[in-house]
Parts: sequence; C-alpha cells; structure tokens
Amino acid sequence: MTISEHLTEFGGLQVRQWNPGDPLGDPVTTIHRIGVDWDDEQPWVQKFRAFLELPGVGASRGFVVGWWGTEDSEAPAADVVEALVAAHAALPELRVLFVGDVTYEENEISWIQQADLSPLLAAYPHLTHLGVRGGNNLSLGRLSLPELRHLIVQTGGLDVSVVRQVMTAELPALEHLELYLGTENYGANSGVDDLTPLLDGTLFPKLTYLGLKNSDHQDQIAQVLADAPVLTRLEELDLSLGVLTDEGGQALLGSEAVRGLKKLHLVHHFMSEDMVARLEALPVQVDVSERQEDDDDWRFVALGE
Repeated sequence: MTISEHLTEFGGLQVRQWNPGDPLGDPVTTIHRIGVDWDDEQPWVQKFRAFLELPGVGASRGFVVGWWGTEDSEAPAADVVEALVAAHAALPELRVLFVGDVTYEENEISWIQQADLSPLLAAYPHLTHLGVRGGNNLSLGRLSLPELRHLIVQTGGLDVSVVRQVMTAELPALEHLELYLGTENYGANSGVDDLTPLLDGTLFPKLTYLGLKNSDHQDQIAQVLADAPVLTRLEELDLSLGVLTDEGGQALLGSEAVRGLKKLHLVHHFMSEDMVARLEALPVQVDVSERQEDDDDWRFVALGE
C-alpha cells in the first residue's frame, strides 16, 4: 500500500486544493488544502498567508496541510505549526484539521518530519476531526479536546510516546480512533501493554470504531482485544494492514464479542484460506481481502516506507 492521492474528503467535507488566485469554495461543504510542489518557488507559509487575506476565510470550517517542502528547501513542520497557531483568531470556525496530506511521490510516509503539535491543538480547542500523517518527531502533548470525535494518526512506525499520549488523552466525545502503529523497521516501538488503557472500554466511552492497524504485532493485538470489554461497545473493529496470521484470526473467531460487531476489517493479512472462510462465516460483515502468502521469513505491514 502506498498513499498515492491527496484527500478528497475529510470530516464530512470536500477537500479542494487552493493556490494563490483561486477563489474560496463554499464553506458549508468545502475545506481547502495548501501544499507545495518540489519546484514551487513560493513557500508554504507564504501561500498560507495569502489564503488568510481572502474575504470570507473566517468562515472556514476546516483546513488540510499538504506537503510543506520544496525542491530547494524543506521548511520545518514547526514553521507550519507556528503559522497555524498565529492564525487562530482569523479561523474561529475551524473544526476539522489534517496535518500531512502528503503522497508517496512527495515524501514517503516514513520520511515525513512532523513536529510537536500541542501548541496547534491548544490554539484550536474545538476541533471535532483531527488527522496526522507521519510519525518522525511527532508529539501530541497532553491531548485534551472535549469536542473531538475523530482521531487518525497514520505512520509507518509510531513512537511509543505518541501511543501513550493517546492512551492518556481526555477525549470524552471520541467516536473513531485509528492508529497506524507501523513496523519496527521504521520506528514503531510500542507493545501491546501500551494499549491496556483502552481495554476496559472506559477511556473513550463513546467509541464505536477502533482501528489498531498496520502493525508488526497484529496477532497479539487481536488476542488482547478478543475478550476485552471495549469490544462489546464497538460497532467496527479494524485490524487491517498488518501481519495478522491464523493465530490472531483464531482469537477473533473464538470471541463472542466479535459476533456483536457490525463490521470487522482485516484487509491485508497472512491468514490461510481456511481461516478466511471461517471468519467470513461469522454473522457480521467481514472484509478479509488482500490476502498475502504467508512466509515466516517475510511478513510485512501494508504501509511501511
């Protein structure tokens, strides 16, 4: 799996690329993305400042940060964060934010250099949807967003510090949590024990979708979730994109709570055809597409480099 296209929708709103000279889209239905090309002579921050000068920009309900590097220089992500923080008064209606809508042609996910986003999250305390791509140098700080309903962090390797920040976050309205945990080859260093705060189902009481995916430890994650109280609260469980084998599949198959789900996402896995058939027979919607041939010497997550 590679991320080959930019977002077209996030937070229930259409995403439109914006360049200087373009008009604003309808703020009721549209949010804008600003990014630069490798041969772009105008830096990201300069484009963003031009965006802020547009009439009606204050009605923007969301924003998408695209690639901030250029052919001649890579502006640090901290500059992007600083610019967005400084603009908080100009964007009072901002509720939807994605930082790092970067395709593999612009920069591989494991190469994206992120930043400490805590000043940004403090500047926009009413966010309902937050997405982040890239894990290098990423920090969410002490995460406290009372209105946040949707959190997604996409990485090829997520540092344990960020996992723990999520596991200690104050997100009482959270309904959708999606963590791409990644592979040790690209910096993933968390373990199943780091997910313990999730298991009893009290951390995020409104959670209906849980995605713990793209992991080297997909079997172990399946095993600890199979009998966890949190599973009885969920409508959808997503353990896709990792190295799930029959060991993890058997744990899911034997779980009564799994039978209460509406959907089980297991796309990209290393399970046998027999296990796939048995899971498909469960009385829930199960997606076991993209089966990989199991080879003990080489199993790979879908989104690494």
